[in-house]
Order: sequence, then C-alpha cells, then structure tokens
Amino acid sequence: MNNQYLETGKIVSTHGIRGEVKVQPWADSPDFLLRFKTLYLDRGARPMAVEQARVQKTMVLLKLKGIDTVEQAQAMRDQILYLDRQDPHIPAGTVFQADLIGLPVRANGEELGTIREILSMPASDVWVVRGEHEYMIPNVKAFVPVIDLSLGYVDVNLIEGMRTDAD
Repeated sequence: MNNQYLETGKIVSTHGIRGEVKVQPWADSPDFLLRFKTLYLDRGARPMAVEQARVQKTMVLLKLKGIDTVEQAQAMRDQILYLDRQDPHIPAGTVFQADLIGLPVRANGEELGTIREILSMPASDVWVVRGEHEYMIPNVKAFVPVIDLSLGYVDVNLIEGMRTDAD
C-alpha cells in the first residue's frame, strides 16, 4: 500500500520578516511545489494553506497561512513538508521515489534485485539495485523504457558497466 502523504521537502530557514520559510524541495524541480495550495506537516496530520510560493534559485519560498512573523517561521525550521498523493495538482503518471524503493527490477525476464536507493545526479537519477549483484542504472528512457507501478516490477535494459561488483 502506498503512503497517502509523501515527503516533498524540508524547511531549512526563514526568509524576510513576514513569516516566509525557505524550503529545500525533494522533487525533480522546485517548480513542482508551486502547484500546491495545501502542504502538510506531521506526516499529513496538520494541513497548511499556502498563501504564496515562488522559486529562488534551487529553493522554494513559501508563505503559509498563520505563519506571520520571523519567530513563527523560525519555529518551523527542520520540519518536513508532505503532499497528499490524491491532490488534483499532481499530473497523471507521476511516479514518486517512495513508490520505487523496494520495487523488483528485471532485465530480459531475469530478476536483478530491488531498488535500494535513488541517487540524484546532475544528468538523471541513478537507481542502486541490489540482489545477487549490485547495479547502478540511470533512470533514462534508454535504460528504463517504461515505469508501470501496476506491474509490481520495473524492466530495464542493461549495458556493460552497470554491474558495479563485476570482476
């Protein structure tokens, strides 16, 4: 069962004196967070209305309803923000990293192992797949042609050098 609330970023500091917070987004792009009118604290237990959101370099500046002073914003530092996977602002077909971790990976019908970790690299995410051997597989169309979570596994195309523990 997939979690209804997914981690989407961390409040790292304050911004200005009117209660804005600076968020380190955990998404492909900081712009992703701009589409949400409500984010959540405490694993979804505490909804927070977003009054304003904008990107500043690689961060997102958020003005949350009820957070109006720098002191209130400072008290939120280091808290994790969540989104509701049922939010209508999530595009169809969006795949979350939380849904990929632990998923079996196959190549040519043979199971290689499961996705244990996802590394965010400049060119693309890289999946660390562990089973009998360890593989590092870039999440790009050439190597991961389709991600269909309903299958319960992911098919990949391997090339030489992806197996990291090869002799």
